[in-house]
Amino acid sequence: MSKFTEEMYATAAVTDRGLVTGEPDNAFRQTWGDIHQEARRMAGGLADVGIDRGVAIGILAGQPVDIAPACQATWMRGASVTMLHQPTPRTDLGVWAQDTETVIDMISAKAVILGAPFDAAKPLLEERGITVVTVDELRGGTSIDPVETAESDIALQQLTSGSTGSPKAVQITHENFYTNAYAMINRIKFSIEDDVMVSWLPLFHDMGMVGFLTVPMQVGAEVISITPMDFLRTPVLWAELMGKYGGTVTAAPNFAYSLLARRLAQAEDGAVDLSSVRYMWNGAEPVDPDTMDALAEAGARFGLNPTALAPVYGMAETTLAVSIPDPDQGQVLDYVDPDFLESMSRAVPSNRPNARALATLGKMVPDLEGRIVDRDGQVLPARGVGIIEVRGKAVTPGYVTVDGHKPAQDADGWLDTGDVGYFTEEGLVVVCGRVKDVIIMGGRNVYPTDIERAAGSVAGVRPGNAVAIRLDAGQKRESFAVAVETNAFEDPEEVKRIEREVVHAVVADVGVRPRAVAVLGPGSIPKTSSGKLRRANSAALLGN
Repeated sequence: MSKFTEEMYATAAVTDRGLVTGEPDNAFRQTWGDIHQEARRMAGGLADVGIDRGVAIGILAGQPVDIAPACQATWMRGASVTMLHQPTPRTDLGVWAQDTETVIDMISAKAVILGAPFDAAKPLLEERGITVVTVDELRGGTSIDPVETAESDIALQQLTSGSTGSPKAVQITHENFYTNAYAMINRIKFSIEDDVMVSWLPLFHDMGMVGFLTVPMQVGAEVISITPMDFLRTPVLWAELMGKYGGTVTAAPNFAYSLLARRLAQAEDGAVDLSSVRYMWNGAEPVDPDTMDALAEAGARFGLNPTALAPVYGMAETTLAVSIPDPDQGQVLDYVDPDFLESMSRAVPSNRPNARALATLGKMVPDLEGRIVDRDGQVLPARGVGIIEVRGKAVTPGYVTVDGHKPAQDADGWLDTGDVGYFTEEGLVVVCGRVKDVIIMGGRNVYPTDIERAAGSVAGVRPGNAVAIRLDAGQKRESFAVAVETNAFEDPEEVKRIEREVVHAVVADVGVRPRAVAVLGPGSIPKTSSGKLRRANSAALLGN
């Protein structure tokens, strides 16, 4: 038996910790032992439809109460889980069904498990010849024992945020899961007895799926899990649950902390209690230091310790974590000279007024090593800016694509992350941006995150909804445009003001001028299923 599944089943037999779902209306708590017994019955149902070791399963469900036992049941059969992209009310179901069929063919899924609120998709999928079983049907199965598993077995095929037309899935093994789990546990000094995890993160994204479902199910940690829709309807619910359950560890992308900071600033004294929180991870998208400062200020009235705010770095290819600050560090900024950064690819410390403040993302987690290389593959010293590469037992062996399997590592085991960054002298990781997104202007490397941060500072721009769009200016020169969202998009005067102020803010903060600014309504900027900006798909926003 793999260490991952062996520990999961052993945990279920002894722990009194578990999973709380259904907040805020119908709170429901199950121990991991309860979930294991349910998973045994569901595993019997999967066996009845021919699910054996090495088979791939797609799961389409919205509720953690369904997803947890469905995943464990799949692993009990020695199969792999792929969380399928979820349709929204705006989704064209015909297009979604076609894209889903492409994914199912790509991973060679033998069946799809459906749970609420997606049960209605069953006939749509069956019409395409896909074997479908519902969570409710599986719960009626006969309890069976798990099959043997090996460290090299694929446990998760995590869909990445590539275009829907050419999907790709990161293959995560049982060894990957186990290694990364303890890398995170050891770094943050996680206590199974004392720590309580609170999450609204989508379980089709690696941060939610791995960090706030798989790891606690493996080791027996207490976790309170609500859905992204629950959070978006009432953002302050996130904070309320941390107070209600004594939450100590949570995580979210930067935009969610920006939203939470604004809600806390408006809340009455005593509305929530954040005094128990010791880790608020900020990851999955670029970290804005100003957001962390705003959250620290707004949270102070509610007992939030600013040292709990922790920018982190992770990716699906390393199972989840790459670097995490040590406990009680808080946000640590690195101030560098922007001219050296952009022109010389060196992160030279600076105390000048125009110094660029970059969030450090902690040190590499245990059992994972990293290095920075230039475009020729030469290893760079501390503060040399280049491509981040990582190596270790948590790194995926490869990808499954529509064209077959593709390895992720080179001959020496190094993974090219596609991220540009550097290490400080102390070994702290700093990420500047994605290689493919860097804008080159007059010999300068201009990072879209800097442009987006400046544009997002303009009053009226929706937090997390500004995108820098690289444009080809001809003769190997590049320029860029900026698109932002605002609730006042139907007010011509307000639109003109935002256009002017976005230009001014970008020029003032970054020293470059956008060729154009597009001011749009909410929901216009394309994003991935996990909320990341799709910069490459944003050119159409300009209307020409």
